[in-house]
Amino acid sequence: MKCDKKDLLLYAVTDRSWLNGKTLYGQVEQALKGGVSFVQLREKNLNTEAFLQEAIQIQSLCRTYGVPFVINDNIDIALAMNADGVHVGQKDMEVSKVRAKLGPDKLIGVSAQTVEQAVKAEKEGASYLGVGAVFATDSKLDAIEVSHETLKEICKSVEIPVVAIGGINKENIKELSESGICGVAVISAIFAQSDIEKATDDLKKQVEKMLYDL
Repeated sequence: MKCDKKDLLLYAVTDRSWLNGKTLYGQVEQALKGGVSFVQLREKNLNTEAFLQEAIQIQSLCRTYGVPFVINDNIDIALAMNADGVHVGQKDMEVSKVRAKLGPDKLIGVSAQTVEQAVKAEKEGASYLGVGAVFATDSKLDAIEVSHETLKEICKSVEIPVVAIGGINKENIKELSESGICGVAVISAIFAQSDIEKATDDLKKQVEKMLYDL
């Protein structure tokens, strides 16, 4: 499935680390109100039933806002609740096998750190790439840093859309200008903020300024 570049402008990856008594559903709703254009549900510790129920609820919310919704890693959950797609890393199932399981109509995002990984993912049926970490990040302890030069090379080497991820915030986002990306994926820059809706709105404006020089 082709991925619309404009959907990837501001891509939110969920994280329970900053719930502080709130619900993930409520936090995602705030982010959607603030202008998030794509949501990835990332759960590492929920059991299958809880994950499935949460995924169904949050996808329903995303559909209300007309925003694509994908599951991180868990292809079975994505299939069970008819998510818009999945996002997989280099250590997960091969992209060609994911595509075979999901069929031609679902979105498949793939994490890439090198030009070789990016080209291979595109050939095997990836819809878009998440490239990073483009800055140091605390959200993923095993993240590999990707230079901005490599980010540019990846964007030149593939035709599918590329989003940058890893340590991105409104202060450093301008450094990604003219890299070839079509958007950014963030975790703490949205979900660790006290006012998620305002933080999302501010960040979206910075992304648009960086991409379109508004």
